[in-house]
Amino acid sequence: MKIVICMDSWKGSLTALQACQAVREGILSVAADAEVPMCPMADGGEGTLEIVGAQRPGTRIVKEVTGPLPDMRVRGEYLWWPEEKEALVEMAVCAGLTLLSEKARDPLRTTTRGVGELVADAMRRGTEKISLAVGGSATVDGGSGMAMALGWRLLDEDGNPIPDGGAGLARLRHLQPPPELNANVPKVEVLCDVTNPLLGPRGAAAVFAPQKGADPKAVRELEAALSVFERVLREDLKKNLGDIPGTGAAGGLSAGAMAFLDAVLVEGIDAVIQLTGLAAKAEGADWLITGEGRLDDQSVDGKVVSGISRLARSSGSKVAVIAGSCALSDASLSRAGIHRAYAANVNRRPLKEALEHAYDWARAAGQKFARENIP
Repeated sequence: MKIVICMDSWKGSLTALQACQAVREGILSVAADAEVPMCPMADGGEGTLEIVGAQRPGTRIVKEVTGPLPDMRVRGEYLWWPEEKEALVEMAVCAGLTLLSEKARDPLRTTTRGVGELVADAMRRGTEKISLAVGGSATVDGGSGMAMALGWRLLDEDGNPIPDGGAGLARLRHLQPPPELNANVPKVEVLCDVTNPLLGPRGAAAVFAPQKGADPKAVRELEAALSVFERVLREDLKKNLGDIPGTGAAGGLSAGAMAFLDAVLVEGIDAVIQLTGLAAKAEGADWLITGEGRLDDQSVDGKVVSGISRLARSSGSKVAVIAGSCALSDASLSRAGIHRAYAANVNRRPLKEALEHAYDWARAAGQKFARENIP
């Protein structure tokens, strides 16, 4: 029997690789003859670079770039496959929330300039396709910092460049493209796992800015600034992006990528499946096993579990989910194409205890799966 383990991370306890290893150990302790390859997964957010790099080795390009604050310098890196002329850039490595202490988090000032510096470096190498993973951001600047790093001039009413950060967008009046804007811009795909628009009550400021250090006053200021940004994009570039699902991802970086790079938004998990070659690894598999820390409605709406379920339908495999906890009914599991679901925290112990024992309990869930489903 062939069982492919393609787990997502369990936040706060297990990396995707550790989750895969735990489940695999459990299965093999019961069915030593089973074929159990691993393919750790991510949904296009933080950690995507490591997940893809481990399974599709490329050249790691290391470059010092601007960090999440304009005066910070950080070690940035991206993956480059020279034969395919393809690159993977993860914004979290240079504009991620985890790069800042809680006290330093300020989306009025944080910038995506470092992301643009990595993208520009990839473009100079002749890249024809860039996959841009946008989760885990510290920013709400609409991708304006990225645009500046790519040579765009974002000008105020006096013709002066606006400052980096979300607050600076309130002063934006005009966009001036790079002098040599030409057909050499590569195909850009934004790996997106949310459907939030740029503006409004479900937008980048209202939903995500509080997680990045914004108080209610700052949220209102950022919403107003993004509204100015959206208006200038309409006037100068003839692009109406304010209501498009997904443009609110990463503080509006998705919108900026669409505006300045003609990017398209794709579901992150589908892109990671393609980048890692999981479809080929899943050929002939009897089961695909996936999971995350908590299985709920969000899990089957654009996350890793939903992508694995879609892949299983095309490959003819069954799907099992092993999660820390499961909040879905049997009917919901069936609608999502999930044949078996196992909660590692079977006794519903407190969260602290569950985090401490996540590996052992995931391993035990793997054993239970094997006993019930392997002849």
